[in-house]
Amino acid sequence: MLRLLLFLLMLALPAQGGEVIVFHAGSLSVPFKKMEEEFKKAHPEIRVIRESSGSVRAIRKVVDLKKRCDVVASADYTLIPKFMFPKFADYVKVFATNELVLCYTGRSKFADEINSNNWFEILKRKGVKWGFSEPSLDPCGYRALMMVALAELHYKRPIFKELLGETTNLTLKREGSSLVVKVPPRLKLKGSKVFTRPKAVALLGLLETGAIDYAVEYKSVALQHGLRFVELPKEINLSDLNKGELYSRVRVILSNGKEVEGKPIAYGITRVKGAPHPKEAELWEEFVTSKEGARILKECWQNPIYPPKVIRAKNGEQ
Repeated sequence: MLRLLLFLLMLALPAQGGEVIVFHAGSLSVPFKKMEEEFKKAHPEIRVIRESSGSVRAIRKVVDLKKRCDVVASADYTLIPKFMFPKFADYVKVFATNELVLCYTGRSKFADEINSNNWFEILKRKGVKWGFSEPSLDPCGYRALMMVALAELHYKRPIFKELLGETTNLTLKREGSSLVVKVPPRLKLKGSKVFTRPKAVALLGLLETGAIDYAVEYKSVALQHGLRFVELPKEINLSDLNKGELYSRVRVILSNGKEVEGKPIAYGITRVKGAPHPKEAELWEEFVTSKEGARILKECWQNPIYPPKVIRAKNGEQ
């Protein structure tokens, strides 16, 4: 009888604590870990469950697989309107920027020679191995293809053919003054020159063990992991918010037929419609896009946009 009374009393008490489920880009792992530590000081009752992957995959887990999720944070904010509006999200907050670099270590071949002017010459040398993430799963992957295509325009030489045309089944087509890269349904790598992984941060293990010499990564990731890197010209590294027109001259058609246009790198975050933990989701999203969140991003070598730019599904931008 006493046990029954205790059980009924427990049912009558309000639930203690909660959780928030966050699917996010792999390049946000380090700042989000630090944010989680600070967030829990203010909200010790909330458990933060983070799951990192390529941004396309993170969104597909919500849209296609219907996995339980409260917040999605993408390395390419435009993926949220493209795949989640209006059924799965009403808005996206643009809260950070980044840039592409070419990472390497002290053991990388020609590490003492490579620079921002000869990087493509080094990559095509015999014995040099390099990698990027899967273009159809991770924005860093399709941005790597954009970077190579932009390099072709910038240096006025067939860099795409030299680096990818002979080592993969990726194709490049010129349309007027623009270049279009097509990712086949099944990406094939020829020989052992080029390597891919589902998300860019997964290349770091290959880099650190010497399995590859160079990897296309975000600058924040390179700095977070203490890696050497080559800074690329603004004309090709997708960092300059004023060069949108130039970047748009390259496009990538993903394996599912969706087309992505070149644009400056910008991260977006949204709460999922019908989120299982709406209050916790709101608290987490507000913390990420707060002044404190911006401080942590900057501490992790990622450029914050504060206050964030809000783009809504129906009301345009504000």
